[in-house]
Amino acid sequence: MEEQQISEPEPLINLIKALKRLPGIGIRSARRIAYHLMQYDLQGANSLSIALSEATGSLQHCISCNSFSETDLCVTCSSSFRDKSLLCIVETPSDLINLEASHGYKGLYYVLMGRISPLDGIGPKELNFHKISERINKGGIEEVIIATGFTAEGETTAQFLIDMLVPFGIKTSRLARGVPAGSELEYIDAGTIAWALMDRKSNL
Repeated sequence: MEEQQISEPEPLINLIKALKRLPGIGIRSARRIAYHLMQYDLQGANSLSIALSEATGSLQHCISCNSFSETDLCVTCSSSFRDKSLLCIVETPSDLINLEASHGYKGLYYVLMGRISPLDGIGPKELNFHKISERINKGGIEEVIIATGFTAEGETTAQFLIDMLVPFGIKTSRLARGVPAGSELEYIDAGTIAWALMDRKSNL
């Protein structure tokens, strides 16, 4: 007699597939989360469903910085307290939040929503580099700070941006790399130390 295989209900399968789309979540983790929500936290599952529905229904991209916003122009871009001569280019909205948390930058932003990755078919066109050019053409920006990551893709993105900005004749700078505050050299990897030496500053 052939053994019948136990199958999961289709709604549960769909939930697992949806959770598996999240970064860092494999099929086992997705299944564990799904069963946890359904078995122990139905209220949490409902709250998550409502929050996702509200986010997808109300969020849009700011027409100026391209980050998420509930209005055409986000709170940061519409603030009169920001330095409108500075434009910082980052890869993701979470990068923007991290820079804001440092309280060391008071200028404006542009969020690429990604980075150049030829293997994935993502280039300057897909990241809408032309919007950056249009924004600079409007005038008022004196310096562009490129704050993309220090991965291979982040470095490629930064170089494309630098080359694109040359004809505008404005100052461009790259986020510095170096030794983290409060750390000891014996625990820092050789690559970070090498960049710290290259980016060192004179005290004179």
